[in-house]
Amino acid sequence: MKLKIAHLYPDLLNLYGDIGNITTIRKRCEWRGIQTQVDSIYGNEKINFTDYDLVFLGGGSDREQLLVRDKLIAMKKEISAYVEDGGVLAAVCGGYQLLGSYYKLEKETIPGLEILNIQTEVGETRLISNVVLESEKFGTIVGFENHGGRTYINDHTPLGKVIYGNGNNGKDGFEGVLYKNVIATYLHGALLPKNPVLSDYIIKMMLEQRGLPSDLKPLDDTIEENAHKYVVDRFVNKN
Repeated sequence: MKLKIAHLYPDLLNLYGDIGNITTIRKRCEWRGIQTQVDSIYGNEKINFTDYDLVFLGGGSDREQLLVRDKLIAMKKEISAYVEDGGVLAAVCGGYQLLGSYYKLEKETIPGLEILNIQTEVGETRLISNVVLESEKFGTIVGFENHGGRTYINDHTPLGKVIYGNGNNGKDGFEGVLYKNVIATYLHGALLPKNPVLSDYIIKMMLEQRGLPSDLKPLDDTIEENAHKYVVDRFVNKN
């Protein structure tokens, strides 16, 4: 059994250690005896998304997003079909923005993949903060945000409610999006090492989509839980 991961443009979309999310998935699979293969996609090669159990899009600056947008738009139909068929996709920050309808900058509008019914517009200041969320599905989630865009998710289900930090736009009190088997978020950090519940959820989805047993052997998450607790205690449980 080998799970295959497509890491799209890791040379351009890798802000704040986003590649650590891939490392986390690989290690948590390895510790359970599950083999993984990560294919890093750099150029304009044809990708058969049905070959993959996870597609990952990291974060990048506006400049990097401009560099990859045409490559992604060229694969728009294939990525959309993958998602609508239940494919597992995780996107962080710039990758999250590119899943939407557009990202409106001061002088240019970046067209998105239109996989999510979300829109992003550049703000006057950057939203920079540690973040703590409460999620109906996952419980408490922690991470770090640094984004100039304000994302509006319309009727989508958010990843969580903001307890500390800014979230999608600093106004509506929500962060990220859950859609089918897509997890999209502004949270770096990297996100998955400090939130093993999210990591294991992604692995379970990958296995289920392959038609494989998805009961995961428990792991000793003491280190991960301590890192998670430190953020919550520092920014929420101050007293």
